[in-house]
Amino acid sequence: MRTFGFQEFLFILEAARWTLALSAIAFAGGALGGLLVALGRVAEAAWLRGLATAFVQIFQGTPLLLQLFLIFFGAPVIGLDINPWVAAGVALILNTSAFLGEIWRGCIQAIPRGQWEAAEALGLSYLARMRDVILPQAWKIAVPPTVGFMVQIIKGTSLAAIIGFTEVTRAGQIINNATFEPLLVFGVVAAIYFVLCWPLSLLAARMERRLALAHAR
Repeated sequence: MRTFGFQEFLFILEAARWTLALSAIAFAGGALGGLLVALGRVAEAAWLRGLATAFVQIFQGTPLLLQLFLIFFGAPVIGLDINPWVAAGVALILNTSAFLGEIWRGCIQAIPRGQWEAAEALGLSYLARMRDVILPQAWKIAVPPTVGFMVQIIKGTSLAAIIGFTEVTRAGQIINNATFEPLLVFGVVAAIYFVLCWPLSLLAARMERRLALAHAR
């Protein structure tokens, strides 16, 4: 058994880069998937709305931990060789897509009905209405909750430790198993998550206040 020292702290701190990398992958993939889900949820075609709704209900209605398990342990059953990086990335992208899709769907539907009707009166196609009229306005509303949700993505990466992905939480588990100082070790882990998430929380709150002021004018 060894004591917790600078090298142990450095090991946990260096694992933060993998937390950030996994968060970036989840957000980039989830943003693309979320846009497709949001557009599907407000689509004119009933089958698209139904498909997007089913996707959201599945991934919002089941725990992220269970999704990680199903992908990591289920893939080999169907003959796919998958490592913790890929499993964690896929699970977080799908989960993020569902939540961002719902956030952005609400922002799209928050655009006044008059804007939709004006775009239709101009003879714009559905794609042109969304691209040129609706989405640019919805994006201004969507930025604060999207930034706020990034905090949830970062915290969600901690669940990847359960399948062996070495991010901050997993690094803490490894050090704790060597030092048997859980209060100190996981206190450091919590502090690192706080440092990663707190600026985003402040930024989201600031954006929400600015958006509220803009609407009040």
